Amino acid sequence: MPKIIIHEYERTAQYFIEDLGNGIQLEMVMIPGGSFMMGSPETEEGSNDDERPQHQVTIKAFCLGKYQVTQAQWKAVAAFPQVNRELKPDPSRFKGDNRPVESVSWEDAVEFCDRLSRHTKRQYRLPSEAEWEYACRAGTTTPFHFGETITTNLANYNGEFTYGDGVEGVYRKETTEVGSFGVANNFGLYDMHGNVWEWCLDDWHDDYEEAPKDGSAWFNSDDKLSDKPRRTVLRGGSWFTLPLRCRSASRNGNNGGNRDTPDVIIGFRVVCAVGRILQ
Repeated sequence: MPKIIIHEYERTAQYFIEDLGNGIQLEMVMIPGGSFMMGSPETEEGSNDDERPQHQVTIKAFCLGKYQVTQAQWKAVAAFPQVNRELKPDPSRFKGDNRPVESVSWEDAVEFCDRLSRHTKRQYRLPSEAEWEYACRAGTTTPFHFGETITTNLANYNGEFTYGDGVEGVYRKETTEVGSFGVANNFGLYDMHGNVWEWCLDDWHDDYEEAPKDGSAWFNSDDKLSDKPRRTVLRGGSWFTLPLRCRSASRNGNNGGNRDTPDVIIGFRVVCAVGRILQ
């Protein structure tokens, strides 16, 4: 059997900590600006035409959550004053303060960002699809940020299936605590592959023809989040999905992409624009 090479990184990342009250903190990692090739080549195992054409994207620096938003963080922000819609304080099926929040819709996640922005006076939002992939890859071009394959010692997905030269592993059938595998990418981010799918801002597109090259969210019309069409983008895979769906380039249109539909396999992480202070 071919040797499986897994790259594990120890990096000192720049970050800041947002105090959400009652000892709850949100760690945000600085993602440096740069350019990368978005999407996958046809030769990548498990790739799909919606990941093409590959195209170069230039990203401005931003901050991204070190982990997927946890249930403790969700509860803290859900207690902040409402902006546009109500939030359930404890929506998740798989309970645990340090597990990722799930069973939250795209609209819920946007409300979370709005409340957090109002509370902190900093602009929080969901990542664009390009920002998400750039942050996930962290300078790599392999299917996963740690190499050519994936194992259940490194990520939470359906381990009854394999990818490339990988081996069968564990199918946990539930979420795991964020950061519990102890493997970060080159930017210092955890759980970019598996655990829960992550909402992005963009409207869904069937391929990358005419996609933005500046890292911005790709909308069909205006950028008002209050009137977005139903179908949007999910990234990263989940505890339920096959390993090929956890690849850096893999995209999910949410099986119809209902922004108002929560699911036990979907969570999110947040972006904070560098230096952006609300007045």
